[in-house]
Amino acid sequence: MVLQKERKTKLIGEFKVHSGDTGSASVQIALLTERINALAEHFKRHKHDNNSRRGLLCMVGQRRRLLNYLKKSDTKKYEEILSKLDLRK
Repeated sequence: MVLQKERKTKLIGEFKVHSGDTGSASVQIALLTERINALAEHFKRHKHDNNSRRGLLCMVGQRRRLLNYLKKSDTKKYEEILSKLDLRK
């Protein structure tokens, strides 16, 4: 379930705000989205894995809170991330 290092580095490079940025809201949203999509694939095979389902719901809630923060603080960046990650159509 852990993101591969190359994929994680690519996502950080794509969404970073400045050089050396690994923890901004946009980077965190991108990484959470990647993990959520991976878990969605996991649940197609393992329908009754309720422990992982709880983790998925926690990640979805964290991403929602980060998106709400970004919407309040930087609307332009918020819209950009929604379009790049194909969220909230």
